[in-house]
Amino acid sequence: MWFYIAPHLCTFVIQISEEMATIRKSITFTDTLSNWMQSLVASGEYANESEYVRELVRKDREKNAKLQALREAIDEGLKSGVSSRSVADILKSKEAQLRRDGRL
Repeated sequence: MWFYIAPHLCTFVIQISEEMATIRKSITFTDTLSNWMQSLVASGEYANESEYVRELVRKDREKNAKLQALREAIDEGLKSGVSSRSVADILKSKEAQLRRDGRL
């Protein structure tokens, strides 16, 4: 890992490995963010700053996948039209389904 520290900035190069591909990226952080990452490494929470950045990227991908699934569910609901069932009936039906599936 390469570090260059300038007033108010910290630049470092990370290597991202995902399956077979490895890509080097150069990222610039403020001193505040750099100090934060260094404190996480010093505490033992992460082995190095690259590990922390990779985890952030993975979490962001997961969050975006969940958000996309939610958008798709909303679109599906909007396209399905207005239900003739009451909200109470829909909730009761969903609760019964969750109980059958062992999720409630």
